[in-house]
Amino acid sequence: MTQTRQLFGTDGIRGVAEEFPLTRDSVYWIGRALGHDLARVNARARVVIGQDTRVSSQWIADRFLQGLASVGVETRSAGVITTPGVAFLARSQGFDAGIVISASHNPWTDNGIKIFSGDGYKLPDARELAIEKEIFALLQDSDAVPAPESTQEISSLPGEESLRQAYVRWLAGSVSADLSRLRVAVDCANGAAAAEAPELFGALQIKTTFLHSAPDGQNINENCGALHPEMVARFVYERLGKNNGRFDVGVTFDGDADRALFCDASGRVVNGDAVLLLAARDMQSRGALAKATVVATTMSNMGLELALKRSGIRMLRANVGDKYVLEEMQRAGATLGGEQSGHILFRDGEATTGDGLFTALRVLEVMVRMGKPLADLVGDLKMFPQTIRNVRVRHKTPFAQIPEVQAAIAAAERELDGIGRVVVRYSGTEALARVMLEAESKEQIDRLAEAIVEAIRSALGA
Repeated sequence: MTQTRQLFGTDGIRGVAEEFPLTRDSVYWIGRALGHDLARVNARARVVIGQDTRVSSQWIADRFLQGLASVGVETRSAGVITTPGVAFLARSQGFDAGIVISASHNPWTDNGIKIFSGDGYKLPDARELAIEKEIFALLQDSDAVPAPESTQEISSLPGEESLRQAYVRWLAGSVSADLSRLRVAVDCANGAAAAEAPELFGALQIKTTFLHSAPDGQNINENCGALHPEMVARFVYERLGKNNGRFDVGVTFDGDADRALFCDASGRVVNGDAVLLLAARDMQSRGALAKATVVATTMSNMGLELALKRSGIRMLRANVGDKYVLEEMQRAGATLGGEQSGHILFRDGEATTGDGLFTALRVLEVMVRMGKPLADLVGDLKMFPQTIRNVRVRHKTPFAQIPEVQAAIAAAERELDGIGRVVVRYSGTEALARVMLEAESKEQIDRLAEAIVEAIRSALGA
């Protein structure tokens, strides 16, 4: 029987800062457990760490580093940097692991620990489970005493500027087109992108206006960024009539900038499905789309599947989570995959994980290369009506064990048989059940979604 991970979700360990598993003691033990794991392979292991802009990120990073140092692991800090920036540094500079302290799109009160292997990829489930076992063993050892914070001599901030610059240079070097004529509005979500985006866009001489790039520790993702793409879209729309203020495109990142969403010059939001379509056609035209295949997720719109099919491109679906998209890409030999939320994985080069800054540059390059505005590049994508409902739950009991929920799901599937889709799953990072329905009739899917939501709320509602 497969063992279930208790700490690691789809994107590392996540929770409320100062509450288990992110207490000051448990963070120390997590760092120590990872250090033991690394030492089994390399007695002189080296780790690079980075963090987002949450007020809790520094003490978590410092405490984690203390745990690593307690077992002799050498550490270097990149300070505030995007999640994919750490993945890049791990694989390009010979580190045995890369650590990111971030809760991505979650509220500022949350935080998390993401771990990359030295190859720049997220850890496989089996390795996370092995690390979990050691964490719990340390927590339950009555003789184990964590080092006091007062002895802390390691500081994760400000971090090494040279590490951040190496990442920016790599991103800028990936661009082969002249992007200097573009006018771009960029929403940094008061998150990690604020540390690298200005230097990157400046190096490429892109005419850029930055929004939400003044983090204060508590404003990350607050009414901005990829959680609220309508904000950059409204900003772009309001400048439509101004000759010197009009933008060609808007870009918005989440808190750790591993994903990006867009808006066109008229202020219409362009999500990850549309980016997959644009990128797939571009890569196909350049012979870079391996197996003429794109990997999306169960949440991607049926309209994307049909549009790709018209271009002779096959679409496969993976479970939600860029980690699972990558696994399916590797199985299928695909070079492009991603999520509706803006996680896009390009495997036709050196990238190993979703990277919002890299995705933004690829989209801008396609616009320049094709000589077309973003709206034209995705104009034939006709999205089926889709409703997504979130239900806060007390615990994540498998839906198959709840008859009333199963009955509601089965009823919706019977009614939509052949003309729509039903996806009901738990969030991998929050105590939420997510209900997604898709079909040609908005009224129909809203009605069916409500029935499923009520069944979940009745059985599990928080």
